[in-house]
Amino acid sequence: MTHDGPAEVVLTPERHTIDVIPDAERHGSPRSQFTLWFGANMQITAIVDGALAVLFGADALWAIMGLLIGNLAGGAVMALHSAQGPKLGLPQMISSRAQFGVRGAVLPLLLAILMYLGFAATGTVLSGQAIAKILHIDSPQLGMVIFGLLTALIAVTGYKLIHIVGRVATVVGIIGFTYLAIRLFSEYDVAAHVGVKGFETATFLFAVALGASWQLTFGPYVADYSRYLPRSTSDRATFWSTFAGTVIGSQWSMTFGALIAAVAGKTFMKNQVGFIGDLAGPAGIAILIYLVIVIGKLTLNAYGGFMSMLTTVTAFDATSRISTTARTLYILAFTTASTLIALAASADSSITSRISCWRCSWYSRRGVPSI
Repeated sequence: MTHDGPAEVVLTPERHTIDVIPDAERHGSPRSQFTLWFGANMQITAIVDGALAVLFGADALWAIMGLLIGNLAGGAVMALHSAQGPKLGLPQMISSRAQFGVRGAVLPLLLAILMYLGFAATGTVLSGQAIAKILHIDSPQLGMVIFGLLTALIAVTGYKLIHIVGRVATVVGIIGFTYLAIRLFSEYDVAAHVGVKGFETATFLFAVALGASWQLTFGPYVADYSRYLPRSTSDRATFWSTFAGTVIGSQWSMTFGALIAAVAGKTFMKNQVGFIGDLAGPAGIAILIYLVIVIGKLTLNAYGGFMSMLTTVTAFDATSRISTTARTLYILAFTTASTLIALAASADSSITSRISCWRCSWYSRRGVPSI
């Protein structure tokens, strides 16, 4: 048995896609939003995001403060979208038809799909490296394929399994990140690298932008994970559960990333997964930390990407329900595309480096100091 029912029910593929969830099938509580978003943010990409603020020139102290402001501001907007899930019973992007029209919404949907693919490819590169370490294989590419298959399995099964993985990610994330923080402070003189530079407006605002943009990119899919909550669920409870989970989880990870960048600099960016594994210390514990990296990346992108693809296609054929086979094919198409992008990136170390900090060039063109 699980919190959501018998295991065979949890592992049964979800029946609903972009259609309205009937009241009789609503379940859960706002607490599930906390664990989902906390677990989803306790991950290595958020660590890299926090590290970028320091690598672009900010002092770690000011970077952490800027990241916090950005996470609070962006998280508030993101959590407001979550609150609409129980009321509408719909995934996030289909509601964009109210603003843009059924076919007019195709353009923002295509942009959302590209965003999903970018995040999924980034996660596949990093998680593939971690899986290769766990299995003691020399091929990160094989690890990427394995990770793609795992994400496809979770996305096909759907909502209930995603929330269960979110709860697991919360527990292992807290344990893993607490251990890593202890190791960081025991291996490095962190205090000597914090508060050594003065305040700089440009780099501080860059840190704010990193935190805010991180949260805002969840906007296209946040209601996907609250739409099964009972219609009577309090808007306030849904908002605060989502807000607390996403802000605390992301700020924890980004703070850790900022501190790593302060003490290790570009060494961390050259091999993020390897650096974290080395920081973990003993081989057995390092394997557990690699597992933390993988679990934190498993849940969101393939599921939301599939529903955005379906919403785009149904703008032209006016359907909202598809068979389990069709659902599986959509998800396999998405995960195949993201895995191929990741494999192409891994073939060139310079591309792999860029895909882990894909925002860099955007900010550089706007006058923020380069790494």
